[in-house]
Amino acid sequence: MKGDPGYFGPQSMMWKVNKEITVLFGGARALLMHAAHPLIAAGARQTSFYQRDPWKRLIRTLSLQNSVTFGTKEEADDSAHRINKLHEVIKGKDPVSKDTYDALDHEQLLWVHACLQISSIYFYEKTVKKLTVDQKNKYHEENMIAADLVLVDINKMPKTHNELVEWVTNKSRQDNYLMITDVAEDVKDIIAGGPVPRHIKPIWPFIAFTAFQTLPNEFKKIYGIKSSNFKRIIVNFNLAILKYTRPFLPPFFRLIAPARWASQRIRKRPDLSFKEKSKFL
Repeated sequence: MKGDPGYFGPQSMMWKVNKEITVLFGGARALLMHAAHPLIAAGARQTSFYQRDPWKRLIRTLSLQNSVTFGTKEEADDSAHRINKLHEVIKGKDPVSKDTYDALDHEQLLWVHACLQISSIYFYEKTVKKLTVDQKNKYHEENMIAADLVLVDINKMPKTHNELVEWVTNKSRQDNYLMITDVAEDVKDIIAGGPVPRHIKPIWPFIAFTAFQTLPNEFKKIYGIKSSNFKRIIVNFNLAILKYTRPFLPPFFRLIAPARWASQRIRKRPDLSFKEKSKFL
């Protein structure tokens, strides 16, 4: 008897991309992009996650992605339901931008979804291999299922991966669409060397450096990130090393824990539940 493959399964593009350990890089980069949006920042400020448990807030988005990608359908639905219930009460007037924020607003939900998707694809291509246009669009189509679970209006979403990238680029270039706020500063500090778990501290400086240096220019400007040819060479060199050594690494060092657990569930342990293992650590 085989276990529930969930919404996607091992042959999907969602598994192919999201199982890689380099999701850590994409997640850190995406969270910096999230926090640069003042209305996303306002919602985070309301929940006080950064003050109470900054690391928990840092990994929540990745935890949801992993539950939806690698969990059973029941686990995916439960994770999405919890997030949706939380989002119901996150709304108000942002004191920084003076605009109204609402965690169930389509554009704000899409911003969070899009930043994570384009960052995941970016680092997959940098550290694993290039994807064809069809493969990127397949990932985009599958990820729309995940977006639908967290109440993104998929009928209003860009239809291809490249269109999604263009949407984020165009939005980020609008006047005052991105802002540095207290929340953005907190995220910057956490990524730069905040309270990360002990077992990933040795590699976190490289993850942080890479996340900052691969941000689009509009975000670098907001965060005051200085770049240079030397820094770009360092980043590209280290990512190339990861790419060429990856095939020789055992699964423990290449694949995130939820992907390994999901494989066990499908192949030989159909009763295996990893609700507590659905975080990427």
